[in-house]
Amino acid sequence: MSAPILEVRGLEVVFDGFRAIDGVDFTVNEGEMHFVIGPNGAGKTTLIDVVTGLTKPASGSVRFNGAQLNAITGAGVELIGLREFDIVRLGIGRTFQTAFVFEQLSVVDNLDLAATYRTRSRSLFRRRRHVDDRITATLETTGLIDLAERPAAVLSHGQRQWLEIGMLLVQDHQLLLLDEPVAGMSKSERRRTGELLQQIAQDRTVVVIEHDMDFLRDFASVVTVLHEGRLLCEGSVSDVQANPRVQEVYLGRNKSQATAEAV
Repeated sequence: MSAPILEVRGLEVVFDGFRAIDGVDFTVNEGEMHFVIGPNGAGKTTLIDVVTGLTKPASGSVRFNGAQLNAITGAGVELIGLREFDIVRLGIGRTFQTAFVFEQLSVVDNLDLAATYRTRSRSLFRRRRHVDDRITATLETTGLIDLAERPAAVLSHGQRQWLEIGMLLVQDHQLLLLDEPVAGMSKSERRRTGELLQQIAQDRTVVVIEHDMDFLRDFASVVTVLHEGRLLCEGSVSDVQANPRVQEVYLGRNKSQATAEAV
């Protein structure tokens, strides 16, 4: 059994009296393609905002147990209270619902810039004489090798998402948190994104916030369902689909309707 890389215990987040996260326990194991789903307002994005240091304050515990970290310290680290930059340096990266790339820069320059996030400031002014192997491998993995010298502004919506994911890969993050990565994509782009994430999950851990149930059925290994800031259920795709509460709350239909449609 894989070891936990992220352990959330008793997490609570309150905004002006509103409980966005209400006592959530949540575990992600190494190498999982772990999906988090739920209706709007369920607390999905707030959850990863807490993990990445964007939402404060929060109570409870969010512990990261990255392999590189354990090799150095012999233990994981508590994320609540850490700065965003410190969390990134631990090996946790994320994307947002709208891809953030530098449109005026080429694809390869976006990756090159991302790869320097641990470089000292004075070194940023030194031009590379060639593209290093890590960036070349990322271009191939994301399918952007033929667009390497094109400005990011000309990329399609799907290609921008792949570039942003690539920017996390060159930073060598162990845990990737992706907020609705296939929203607005064509069917072929969704399929390509799923295949990309499967490839990434061979040596990293991927957590996906998603609404697309077809995408989830095709690519999720573990699914966590949130509702009104609480954990509704968790398990395999088949377990979650068969859960009557999920059908009622998330799918908006009762069990008999869901069964009839599945026949």
